[in-house]
Amino acid sequence: MSSQFGECFKISTFGESHGDAVGVVVDGCPGNFEISLEHIQAELARRKPGQSAISTQRKEPDEVEILSGLFEGRTLGTPIALLVWNRDARSKDYGHMKDVYRPSHADFTYQEKYGIRNWKGGGRASARETIGRVAAGAIAKQWLKAEYGVEILGFVRRVHQLETQVSGHEVTLERVESNPVRCPDAAAAAEMEDAIRAARKAGDSLGGVVEVIVRHAPAGWGEPVFDKLEAELGKAMLSIPACKGFEVGSGFAGVLMKGSEHNDAFYKDDTGTVRTRTNFSGGIQGGITNGEDIVVRAAFKPTATIIQDQDSVNEEHQEVTFKAKGRHDPCVVPRAVPICEAMAALVLMDQALRQRARRA
Repeated sequence: MSSQFGECFKISTFGESHGDAVGVVVDGCPGNFEISLEHIQAELARRKPGQSAISTQRKEPDEVEILSGLFEGRTLGTPIALLVWNRDARSKDYGHMKDVYRPSHADFTYQEKYGIRNWKGGGRASARETIGRVAAGAIAKQWLKAEYGVEILGFVRRVHQLETQVSGHEVTLERVESNPVRCPDAAAAAEMEDAIRAARKAGDSLGGVVEVIVRHAPAGWGEPVFDKLEAELGKAMLSIPACKGFEVGSGFAGVLMKGSEHNDAFYKDDTGTVRTRTNFSGGIQGGITNGEDIVVRAAFKPTATIIQDQDSVNEEHQEVTFKAKGRHDPCVVPRAVPICEAMAALVLMDQALRQRARRA
């Protein structure tokens, strides 16, 4: 099913942008594990709308309710259901567009596939669906940290033509969260914020790149051939609304290098652990983790909804001109950071459990 993700650690998300609620059912979480509701809520706060002047001004508290799967704060090993009510949907903003296919949205394709669509806020194609992913990812993050010491940290690498050159080794959560852009480079963040504000003022939008670094993942996670870890991570990231590109390690820049420059030479460190001197592989070789930091990047297109006159067609296939209304992110990239982290966590917890089963 298209709304399910994972094999051993499986999630099923549900709900529409302007429906009553959105949420997720998590299946496969090991029992007797203590979960912090505060951590889940904190992750949702990083994703929620209205958190800064450069995000959508839809005001949603996004307070999570856990309906099942926990007893006295610990997992039962049974399905965990998490729910968030929609409190501030403003469907009237979409009334004048209900018969129009918005450019670069899912309106036309959903209509063609299902013969029906929810025109209020984008329905199931809305990024509001990702609430369930972030909530489930917060559980996976806690488990990975407790069991293996794994840390997952995302940040904004690029907005439009502005890119930070900060090294991944310098990135900390405090630096990422020190500004609304979620870029750990203060000077670059200020320029990015100005660019986003300018785009909003012009009724336009910008895209960008989120980078995710996974630290302390042990060697041996992932599968060869079709279930390579980078393939699973690529599927995860590309399933996020507005994501149009994915790369791992050197990515596309690797084609500019020679093999003698790109190969990650092995050595043995002072503890006897096998390491690599460079990390152009992004922590993954042969589809399996090698113990180095996992480094991936996801590219997000400019937000499809812009407040300008646009040409399109309506449901009768008549050519029309329209201007969108409503509350929208002029750049989705800052709010995509916790979503990318969550998808990485879901993939890695699934792979960790698969590796446990293999070694059992």
